[in-house]
Order: sequence, then structure tokens, then C-alpha cells
Amino acid sequence: MAKRSSLSIRIVEGRNLPAKDITGSSDPYCIVKIDNEPIIRTATVWKTLSPFWGEEYKVHLPPTFHSVSFYVMDEDALSRDDVIGKVCLTRDVLAEHPKGYSGWLHLKEIDPDEEVQGEIHLQMEIVRGQGPQKLRCTVFEARDLARKDRNGASDPFVRVRYNGKTQESSIVKKSCYPRWNETFEFELEESAPGTLCVEAWDWDLVSRNDFLGKVMFNIQGLQAAQREEGWFWLRPDQSKTRVDEGSLGSLQLQVWLRDETVLPSGLYQPLVQLLCREVKLSPKDHPVQLIPLIEETTTAECRQEVATNLVKLFLGQGLVKEFLDLLFQLELRRTVEANTLFRSNSLASKSMESFLKVSGMQYLHSVLGPTINRVFEEKKYVELDPSKVEIKDVGCSGLHRIQTESEVMEQSAQTLQSYLGGLLSAISRSVRMCPAVIRATFRQLFKRVQEHFPENKHQAVQNVGNMDTQASRAKEAWMEPLQPVIQQGVAQLKEFITKLIDIEEKEELDLQRALNLQALPVKEGPLFIHKAKGKGPLLPSFKKLHFSLTSEALSFAKTPSSKKMSFITLASIQAAEKVEEKSFGNSHVMQIIYAGEAGQSETAYLQCKCVNELNQWLSALRKVCLNNQGMLGSYHPGIFRGEKWSCCHQKEKTSLGCDKTRNRVTLQEWNDPLDPDLEAQLLYRHLSGVQDTMREKYLELTALGAAGNIPNTQSEEPEDGPTQLFQVLQDLEDAHRSGPLPAADQEKNYLLELQT
Repeated sequence: MAKRSSLSIRIVEGRNLPAKDITGSSDPYCIVKIDNEPIIRTATVWKTLSPFWGEEYKVHLPPTFHSVSFYVMDEDALSRDDVIGKVCLTRDVLAEHPKGYSGWLHLKEIDPDEEVQGEIHLQMEIVRGQGPQKLRCTVFEARDLARKDRNGASDPFVRVRYNGKTQESSIVKKSCYPRWNETFEFELEESAPGTLCVEAWDWDLVSRNDFLGKVMFNIQGLQAAQREEGWFWLRPDQSKTRVDEGSLGSLQLQVWLRDETVLPSGLYQPLVQLLCREVKLSPKDHPVQLIPLIEETTTAECRQEVATNLVKLFLGQGLVKEFLDLLFQLELRRTVEANTLFRSNSLASKSMESFLKVSGMQYLHSVLGPTINRVFEEKKYVELDPSKVEIKDVGCSGLHRIQTESEVMEQSAQTLQSYLGGLLSAISRSVRMCPAVIRATFRQLFKRVQEHFPENKHQAVQNVGNMDTQASRAKEAWMEPLQPVIQQGVAQLKEFITKLIDIEEKEELDLQRALNLQALPVKEGPLFIHKAKGKGPLLPSFKKLHFSLTSEALSFAKTPSSKKMSFITLASIQAAEKVEEKSFGNSHVMQIIYAGEAGQSETAYLQCKCVNELNQWLSALRKVCLNNQGMLGSYHPGIFRGEKWSCCHQKEKTSLGCDKTRNRVTLQEWNDPLDPDLEAQLLYRHLSGVQDTMREKYLELTALGAAGNIPNTQSEEPEDGPTQLFQVLQDLEDAHRSGPLPAADQEKNYLLELQT
């Protein structure tokens, strides 16, 4: 039994933002931080005070996270980006909205005393002796403190306050992972024990010290326990009142926190087996079918999610084609005209959409990726609409001239024809690249449509959208230069569809076997590598290579088409984590810690181009190493240089890491490995929520069957599907109620009684 948490985030738009540029506008983007760690960066929307982003993300993370913050920034090309304001949602606030938090929130000014982060390791105890009782506080260390100095670190010290008295620790220079190991004693005031306050500060020589956070404890709780030790989150100083509410604009967000307790695999098997049996049976074998019953009782609001869960579950069981075939038959029963197939918000249409995303995204990227990359690399100005054409200078220095509108449009048409022709040509040549399960599913769909609409068997099931010449001319006449390429593309796509569904069962099996033998890339792209070697200095320069991550290894090559060289096997990886910016003087560097040939730990440092790419690579690495033995619980976010670690100043290279690893913090991607237990849990939770509605519908259909309106076919099973489902759901509910999580799955709560 394990607790899993995820955050679904949609950053919608901003409004009434302040102008940060001399033009009277701004270039806003958002940074999303989970517990002060940057996870997401949106695109920049140029020259606007009311940006629209509409970007969606899903983050998997430990259930112990505290808050998610949204920083709205103004991008500057020549100077540091400006901070416009921020919105912070705590875990407690999100937990109060089980259906998700949605709405407009005012941006707040950044207060340095609230920009705190990290944890501090403390031990408090009541010391009894011959004289008065004493309160003893030992400050061991801290980790991941805020970086207050220009060198990318801080000079932290601790200030301990009790009963009007204050004591301070020594200062640790240039570290966000300080180690003090100092003890402070106060005479305990037994009549009014009060509170103990432990504050962390950044020491500054010429300016005022910067606040790094505090922890406050109620001593009455400590008197009962006598002694407590643990890691405590540093909290901000929120004593200031707000006077700028709404003056920095607003941000529209949709944030949904989901906590799931996933049971051991064996407990979900009755549910999985029951659903698989229903899919394998012919529709005539049961008077009341389970899948149609699920569809009828699933609201439009959650139908897409349920469809995705079902598709992933049946993909894992090797029955997705059979599941979709059942939905095809249900869809065709209520379809009158062939061209309206999959136009409704049905379980069939949502399942097909999910199936193509989960099974076909890798294929889509490999087919369309080269042309799309070319579009971004060439960065050509393209516009066919005369009302939107921007006239620009062309030519070299000293020979500038103004392009005419007709020249811009002619050049744009040629560019678009080239891109469109490249896309259509790539698609038409990609039949053998298409996953066998998709081809076989399309063939089954084609067969069912032919059976249901025999008069249309020589026509395409659906027109290629918006490619009819007359229709497109009527809507957007300026698109006419593309018509020759489009009409040629229609013929290419019809031929492509014909070849796509021309697959026999033996060929399907052969293609699937060939696919299983390949180690398909989970993620690939260019990265810069620099690697620590022995006791010597780090390599002085970054070398650009093309990396490829598969289910077997992380490999590299000089170019995407060059021969790949094995670099790190996945089984040897022990951690994938970020590196402090000050370590190399560069942002977006990650480290991969792995066991070398002799068994010793080695580290490879890879630099990414942006925070999104960094988090995507870390996420992919963590997912493929999820079941590795020997994953580290701690690591060094700095580098070992000058005979000590730059982060915590420890002098032993093999010393225990000063920060905790974040193996469970990942971003959801289209190519995530299937998680059958989680999908089964999500299905259970949904079915449990609609159980009463399903029971009512089941009784209604059973009554109709008894009245003779539904054939009362006897099943070989002692009970029909819905009856067994209700029992399975009850068993799972009992399992969830049976007891607390095992100790290994719980995060120990060291907090006594936090005073805010």
C-alpha cells in the first residue's frame, strides 16, 4: 500500500499586469515552483498586459509537499528578468477543493522575508538535574536554504530565542547546506513554558542580514515528550499587512490535487479480470453488459479520464483492440450516418482519442518531428492573410530595401508549400512505422463500418477535414495558393489509409515481435556534457552530443544519425538530480550518479538549454529507473572541488549527501510507462463513486429483461458482470479501510505544535 500524489495544473491567463518595459507593456511568462523548486516555465507572451497561456501540466510528487507557487515574470533581453508578482497555494488550501481549485487570484508583491525555503535538523530536550530544568536545543544542519548572495549561496547562521534570551551559532560561509552541530541551553520557565523560536539568517558584512526562515515550538508539547528530533520546514515571517491587493494584476489558474492510496497488485486482480472477461465475451453472451453500463453512468465531465484509464489498463493486458472493437459496435448501433461516427462525446470517441495519444505519440513525433524542427530552426516569416502582412526590411547592410506585400505573400506561399509537402510526404511514407496495434485497430474499425454501412464501403469513412476546394475558398480565399499541394495531399492520405489497414494477423504479430525487440527511445535530444574525472579538475568546456534514453541505457552520439555509444546502463543509475547553479556558473545542469565498472559511484554532469528541458530529462530518467535497486536517499547538489564539496564543505568525497533525493518528483508525459496498479485504483475510485447510479440502472435493465424486452440469454458464469462488480468494489473498499499504511510508506511527522 503506497500513497501517491499528483497536481494537475492549468495556467490560463493573466490580466491587468503592470507595465515593466519603456514601451508601456510587458513580456510575461510564468515559473511554477513546488516547495520553491522550479518545475515548469511557460512560454513568453510578447508585448501584452493580458497574456493568455492555456498551458497544462501534471506533476507527480510525494504527498509531503507543502505548496505550489506561480511567479509571473517579465522577460528582458539585455538585463535580468523582472518579477511582477506571485500566487501561492498551500497543500491545505488545495485539499479543501476536492474537485480542484479554479479562479482568478491577485498577484502579490515578492517579500524577501517570505521567500524562504529548506529544512533544518534540530533536537530539543528537557534536561533534568539537581537545579532548575533546562531546555536544550541542538542545531545540527540545514539543507536547501534560500540563496541570498550574488555568488549563488548564503552565509547562514542560527539565532535561537527563548524566554526573552537569544543565542547565536557560528557563521558558515558560502553554503546553502550548512553544518553547525552546536548546542544551546536555556533555563526552563516551568510556570509559563512559552515557545522556542529557531531562526536562520544570512550574514552580510555591509548590509542588513537576510531572513532565511524560522521554526517555532510550543514547549508544553515538548515537556510531554521530553525529547524530539527531526527535520523541520523553515517558515516565512508573515507579520506584514498587505496594502497592494490587486495592484499587480491577476492570474487565472486551475489546480487539482489528487491523493491516491494504491493497494498491492493482487487486490486489483478481481477487478482487472472481470473487465477483461467482459471485453472477451460477445455482446450476445450477456443480457446486461458491464462496459455499456459504465458508459451510461459516467458523466461527460469525467468521461475522458475514465476512457484513458480503461485504454491504459487494456493496453497492459494486451486487449486494447478487443476493448475498442466492443466500443465500435456500441457506437455503430446508435450511428445513423457514416460521417457522424465518433462525433459525439461518447466513451468510444474519448477512448479512441486516448488510445491514439498513448499508442501513437512516439510514431507521430518520429514522422512529423523533422519537418516541425525545420520550421522552428529556419524561423521564416510567413503570412498569407493580406490584412496581417508585416512589411520588413530585407537585404544586407547598406543595401536595405522594403519588401512589397506581394513579395511577402509569394515567399510565404512557397515556404508553406514546402512545409506542407514535407509533412504529407512524410506521412505517406510512414505506413511501416505505424505501431501494429494501431493498424490492426483501424482495420477492425474499417471492417465494422463496412458491415454497418455496406453502401459506403468504397468511400472514405470520413472526409479529410477542411480540404475541400470550394469550402476552403469560401472561408479563406487567400489560402488558394496551397490548394494544389492540398489536393495532392488528399490523394496521398487516401492511399496512406488504404495501406495502413492492409494488415493481416500474422503481419501484426510479426511487427509486434519486432517492436518488442527494439529499445525505443524514451527521450532524446542534444545535451552538453562535462564529467568529473578522478581527483583532477572538471573538464573546462561543454561538449555538445546527441543523447538517447531507452529502457536499457542512456547513450550518446555526435549527431542523431551517428552510431550510438553506450554511456550508462539504467540498472547502474543511483540518482538523477539538479546541480547548484554556482557549481559551474551555469543554470540547468543535472547530475547522473551511477555505479561504475568497479562498483564505485561516478557522476556525469549534463547541461540542458532551459528549466523545462532539465525537468523533462530528470523526469524521464527517474521513471525508467523507478525499480532500480540501490537508489540513493541523499546526494550532493554541489561538486567536489578543492578537496571539499561546494555545497556542504565536507572534505570526504564519499561522505553522505547533504540533501535528499527527489526520485518521486516527475512530470506526466505521453510516453510514461504503464502503471497497472494506479490505473486500476483510479477506475475503482470512479466506479465506487457512481456505484449507486450503476445499481439503479442495472435494476432497470434487469427488469426490462424480465419483461421480455431484452433477450434473457443464460450465461455460463454464476453471476453477471454488474453483480460481480459490486462485490469486487466492496472488497476493495474493505481493503482500503483495513488499516493504516505500513511504516515504510509514511513520512514521519516530527512537528510538535507549529505556531504560525
